[in-house]
Amino acid sequence: MKKIQMVDLEGQYAPIKDEVNSSIQEVIDTAAFINGPKVKAFQANLEAYLNVKYVIPCANGTDALQIAMMGLGLKPGDEVITADFTFAATVEVIALLGLTPVLVDVDPEYFNIDIDAIKKAITPKTKAIVPVHLFGQCANMDAIMEIAKAHNLFVIEDNAQAIGATYTSLNASKAKAGTIGHVASTSFFPSKNLGCYGDGGAIFTNDDDLAHTIRGIVNHGMYERYHHDVVGVNSRLDSIQAAVLDAKLPHLDNYNKARQSAARKYNLAFKNHPNIETPKAGNGCKTICDNCDCHVFHQYTLKIKNADRDGLVAHLNAKGIPCGVYYPIPLHKQKAYQDERYNDADFQVTNQLSKEVISLPMHTELDDDQIEFITASVLSFLT
Repeated sequence: MKKIQMVDLEGQYAPIKDEVNSSIQEVIDTAAFINGPKVKAFQANLEAYLNVKYVIPCANGTDALQIAMMGLGLKPGDEVITADFTFAATVEVIALLGLTPVLVDVDPEYFNIDIDAIKKAITPKTKAIVPVHLFGQCANMDAIMEIAKAHNLFVIEDNAQAIGATYTSLNASKAKAGTIGHVASTSFFPSKNLGCYGDGGAIFTNDDDLAHTIRGIVNHGMYERYHHDVVGVNSRLDSIQAAVLDAKLPHLDNYNKARQSAARKYNLAFKNHPNIETPKAGNGCKTICDNCDCHVFHQYTLKIKNADRDGLVAHLNAKGIPCGVYYPIPLHKQKAYQDERYNDADFQVTNQLSKEVISLPMHTELDDDQIEFITASVLSFLT
């Protein structure tokens, strides 16, 4: 059995080596390293894949989220509601812009932002909601967009973990994650479902004026060289990373299907175990099936109930099985984001999840022998 990795980038690269190398070599041969043809080609191809009007590439996913907020014209003191159970980048950019982060609890089944908690958190200062499509599936966008419309709020989708996922609305219409709100951000960090070989990100929107503003922001506020019309940043996706992404984009659906297949095998092995709660597919889905991409499993995350989660982490590591705890400390308890406005009793789900969750290896190259060894190792500890 080959070595088990949390993410097997070498294994993913091997079958597409010629495509990737050729795409990179084309950039080197033309020396068009910044905003070159490969960036424009990837942008157009991703727009077509997502069926979104505008993709604006940038340097990384954190920049993408910050630039989206800058493009919307949010001002210091404006309140932005987002989930407590997520990576710090989501709240980090809110704080960096002088906005006021308002953290709320998440749903216990799907780990995404809790709709009732959003409603309770809205004040006259609220200007935006940032739903995080955590671990690979969309938050309840029907409810979120309804709330936003009722209160005249922006919706900024944090789509760093769910590219390629599909959301089915109550009216049966379908849309790709990141194309439903007013604007969205994504990350192309190497471990993402669509990852480059360094840092990269992008912003998505269907709004003509917003897209124009964001294009200026990513390039020092310039639309014409040395003419700075808006306050901007230096955040461009370099052509080599675009070349990698453009080579990998045609494989994204197959990558996601491989993740779903691995998730089904994990679920079957852990079925009905009293100490294990397997991931649930929301958005009206009851199972993870071949014909559904509502969940693309950026992470495969279990809840360990009434058992020693940290002991299981140590047990797996001792067997050479990497795993992760995403996330061990809620954002409202992080030193940088503690605030007297927060009442710990309002974060019961997040607090509990931080004690229970464990993410197992999940990537496109997992094979049956590896999955069998991983699942047997988990079950042997919990027996």
